Amino acid sequence: MIRSKSKFWSLLLVMVLVLAACGGGSDDAAEETEESGGEESVTKTTAASSSGGSSSSDSGLTGEILIDGSSTVFPITQAVAEEFTAVNPGVQISVGVSGTGGGFKKFCPGETDISDASRPIKAKERDLCAENGTTYTELQVGVDALSVVVPTSNDFATCLTTEELGAIWGADSTVSNWNQVRSSFPDVALDLYGPGTDSGTFDFFNEELTEDNGGSRSDYTASEDDNVLVNGVSGSAGGLGYFGLAYYEENKDKLTAVQVDAGDGCQPPEAAFEGNYFLARPLFIYIAESAKGMSAVREFVDFYFVAMDAIVPAVGYVPMLAEQKMASLMSWSAFSRG
Repeated sequence: MIRSKSKFWSLLLVMVLVLAACGGGSDDAAEETEESGGEESVTKTTAASSSGGSSSSDSGLTGEILIDGSSTVFPITQAVAEEFTAVNPGVQISVGVSGTGGGFKKFCPGETDISDASRPIKAKERDLCAENGTTYTELQVGVDALSVVVPTSNDFATCLTTEELGAIWGADSTVSNWNQVRSSFPDVALDLYGPGTDSGTFDFFNEELTEDNGGSRSDYTASEDDNVLVNGVSGSAGGLGYFGLAYYEENKDKLTAVQVDAGDGCQPPEAAFEGNYFLARPLFIYIAESAKGMSAVREFVDFYFVAMDAIVPAVGYVPMLAEQKMASLMSWSAFSRG
């Protein structure tokens, strides 16, 4: 089986040449490439024995990689980790879920090597990293379409405007019944479910929809575990919630995605694949500079780029555009080999 590092450099060179042919690259870029040689956390440790299959090749690579953070990015990183350890059974990878903010609270003090994030790092988190001497790089790995969901029994809330969502979720909201959202909706008590305040999904949703309403209301069922939200919404006649696209895709048998109208008509979350969905957002991993000297970490991140084209859509998210992926590859190359 081909080692991940050689795959990485082959992929990087191919992408440079493809982008150059499309007018997005340069001869200089190609030459440079060729020369480049309080929160609850759920953790899963991955090794070849737990990946569900046996390894056909043992690279001899050993080490331990500690990862934590976003529940949204978790399915991507976990799937990559399982594939990676099938080839590298000597590497132990622990992937935790404490939310984007919870992940940075561990990453900045040096407790983890990689942090999954469904939003960019905040100023206060950058300050925490600086206080602890933790430097890092940010790499985009995919795109999410935040999904607003109701139980399949709900046949009336097929589309909601951004104004209606803001009115429902705003800090001063008194909306407690679906007929308060629209008079044509039935008299059904509204039952809200969403991520906790350490979640990047929470941050993104509220930046986009409730910033003008004083932020988010707090009288809803909150959890960093998206499966809790899935079960809550699907089990309530008046349920309404939001989380990443992957969890909706996994639960279409009991959930319906509400289309969102941001002024250009109703759009389902799948419209993000064409770049036409209001609640689409980038997904990231952050790698500590202290970890880049670890062979296991370098090989793992190299492998992440090799595997993401297949894994990101397979787990229910949107692949990056070629230009976005190229930017991440070049950032990782400069950081890891610099």
